[in-house]
Amino acid sequence: MAKHTIVTMPGDGIGNQVLPEAVRVLEAAGFDADYIHADIGWECWRREGNALPERTLTLLQQHKIGLFGAITSKPKREAEAELSPALQGKGYQYFSPIVAMRQRFNLDICMRPCLSFPGNPLNFVRKKPSGGFEEPKVDVVVFRQNTEGLYAGVEWSNPPQQVREALRSHPKFKPFDDVPGADLAVSVRIITRPAARRICEAAFRHARQFRYKSVTICEKPNVLRETSGLMEEVAKEVQKRYPEIPLWSTNIDAQTMWLTKNPEDYGVIVASNLFGDVISDAFAGLVGGLGFAASGNIGAEVAVFEPTHGSAPKYAELDPPIVNPIAMILSAAMMLDHLGEREKAGRIRDAIAAVVAEGKVRTYDMLRMAGGAQALRQGAASTTQMTDAIIAKLEVGAEKAYAGSRRN
Repeated sequence: MAKHTIVTMPGDGIGNQVLPEAVRVLEAAGFDADYIHADIGWECWRREGNALPERTLTLLQQHKIGLFGAITSKPKREAEAELSPALQGKGYQYFSPIVAMRQRFNLDICMRPCLSFPGNPLNFVRKKPSGGFEEPKVDVVVFRQNTEGLYAGVEWSNPPQQVREALRSHPKFKPFDDVPGADLAVSVRIITRPAARRICEAAFRHARQFRYKSVTICEKPNVLRETSGLMEEVAKEVQKRYPEIPLWSTNIDAQTMWLTKNPEDYGVIVASNLFGDVISDAFAGLVGGLGFAASGNIGAEVAVFEPTHGSAPKYAELDPPIVNPIAMILSAAMMLDHLGEREKAGRIRDAIAAVVAEGKVRTYDMLRMAGGAQALRQGAASTTQMTDAIIAKLEVGAEKAYAGSRRN
C-alpha cells in the first residue's frame, strides 16, 4: 500500500496538461503515492449544473490532500448559456469551485511563495545609478486569508428590501439610497477576528521557522477602517508573541509601487483575501510570472495545492502542449513540504533551479515569445520537454548523492 493517496483534479484547459507532468516529477523524486482522479470544473458545470460535484468533495474529505490544475470561469450570463439545455432555466448558479472548496473545508490559509531562480530571463532587474543593471534576489511568501473578505460571496444585484433597509442604517449609504434596485450591486467585505488571527499566526510561524527578517501586514486601514483596521489590530497582537520579528504595515496601493523599487526588502507578507490575491500576483510578476506561481490552500484537515494560473483555453488544444509546467511542479513540491517530505521537495526545487540556471530548456514564456504552435518552431521547449529536463536534473542529483554516500 502506498504511503499517501493524492486526489488529482486536473480541471479545465491546460490543467489537464500540467498536472500529469507534476505527477511524473513526483514519481521521479521517489514519492510513494496513489493518485485518484476527481472531476471538477467547466464540463461538470455544463453537464450537472455544479462545477464541484459532491463525489469530489467526498474524495477530498476521505484522503485530505489534493492537487488541482486549473478551471475556466465565465460571467453569470455566459455560464447560464452554456448549461445543458435540460438544466437551463432551473435556477442553477455558477460558483467558483476553488472558492467553494476553500469554504467547504475552511482552507483559510493560502500560502504563495514568490522566489526568483537565478538565470530566469523573466526575473526583475533594475538599473544601477552608476550604470549597468542588478538583479536583486526576491524571496517573498504571501499569506492570504482565503475564505473571507470580498471573496466570501455575500453580494446582491438588485438587493432585496431587507438588505436595503440594513444599508440605510449607515449614514454613508445616503448617496445611494435613491438608486433603483436594478442599477445597484452590493458586495460585503467580511473580516472576522478568529480568521485574521489564524492567518497572522501562520505568517509569523513561517517567518520564525525559515528566518525571514520581517512580516508585513498589507491592507488599507486608512480607508477601510473597520475591516483592514481589524486585520492590522490582530497582526499587532500576534506580533507580541514573536518579538524578534518586526511587523511592518503597508497600504496595498503603496505596496504595489514599493515592490518594484525594492522587492528584496520584503520577506513574509500577510493580507486579507482580495489584497493577498493582488499582491501575490504582483510579486509573482517579479520572479517569472504565472508560469512560476505556486500556492497551497491549507485547512486544519484538508489541503489543496495549485498553480495560480488559469486554464488558458486557447493553448489547451495544442499538440504538443507548450505551457510552462513549473508552477504546477512547484505546487507539488509545496504539497511534499506539507506532508513532511521536505528532502524530496528540496530536490525538486534544486532540479528546477538547475534547469533554469543552465538556460538550455526554456518554455515560450521564458523566451518572451507569443504563445502558439509556432513557439516550438522558434526554439521554445514543450511542456513535456521542460518536465523531461527537470527529471534529468533530479536523476543527476540522485546519482551525486549516491556517489557521495558511497565515499562516506
